[in-house]
Amino acid sequence: MRSSTRPTRENRPVIFLFGPTASGKTALVEGLFNHGYQIVNADSVQVYRHLSIGSAKPSAELMARIPHHLVDILEPWQDFSVASFISMADEAVDRIYADGDIPVLAGGTAFYFKHFLYGLSQAPAVDPAVRSRVAAMLGSLGERVLHERLASVDPVSAARINVHDVYRTTRALEVYEQTGRPLSSFALPAEPRLGMRPLVLSLVRDRQELYERIDRRVDQMFHEGLVDEIRSLVAMGATSAWSAMDAIGYAEFFHAFECGCKSLSMIREEIKRNTRHYAKRQLTFFNSFSAQVRIDPDDTATARRIVGEYISSFPHC
Repeated sequence: MRSSTRPTRENRPVIFLFGPTASGKTALVEGLFNHGYQIVNADSVQVYRHLSIGSAKPSAELMARIPHHLVDILEPWQDFSVASFISMADEAVDRIYADGDIPVLAGGTAFYFKHFLYGLSQAPAVDPAVRSRVAAMLGSLGERVLHERLASVDPVSAARINVHDVYRTTRALEVYEQTGRPLSSFALPAEPRLGMRPLVLSLVRDRQELYERIDRRVDQMFHEGLVDEIRSLVAMGATSAWSAMDAIGYAEFFHAFECGCKSLSMIREEIKRNTRHYAKRQLTFFNSFSAQVRIDPDDTATARRIVGEYISSFPHC
């Protein structure tokens, strides 16, 4: 697979493996990409240390067999922007090419995939004064009212952003306050960055089957020790203000701590419900990719054929 040709996105393959929560991405990685590939994590929670069970992070054994990048790179109180993801994923892809392997972006954070492929929107930078004003709004109104404010001025962005995703909510409001235009009105570049010609694999399951898998996964997380993981985070000083604590599987606990009115069984059911809703948004958002190849995650033979045909279209691989 090694080549003297300069490894660029134009003459080397880049595979995108997207699937909603619990669709079977990890099993497909194990079955399909276990030799000659390296994984670039495209999950916004798995970038954080100490968040393993609730994020369904790959096992240490799997990451020892198949190199993974952008896993466990941040502390849970640190912010991580889409721009940071693009920059770090670019560096990872270049290292993978240098190793003579093929990069596979795998995860479920749809906007990571979209912006890695097309770049950031043409929205302008925001003045510090505007950023401070929106931060003050967050402090006085809270995340839910701030999200409602966003929905009133930019319903398209609000529909894409989870109410607990404070970073993206404030970013969208900052752009509106700065320009008077909704963030959703600023178009992405029309062509892929760097001449990329990716293979975009989208895992598809029957909706009811997917929901049942989600419920089983949440039950398994509790069985594996999710509550103990939350206790460890609290012992570290974690609060709902930490960036990573906005994630489903963690946010529900901290909201329960604040209101003091939910049992563990209620939290478990809330995580299941929120995860199902998130999976639905993942599918809706990713359907905007025009050239995706929809595959059955249990049909490894067909997936292997599709990947092989794609790779063979690059003469230097």
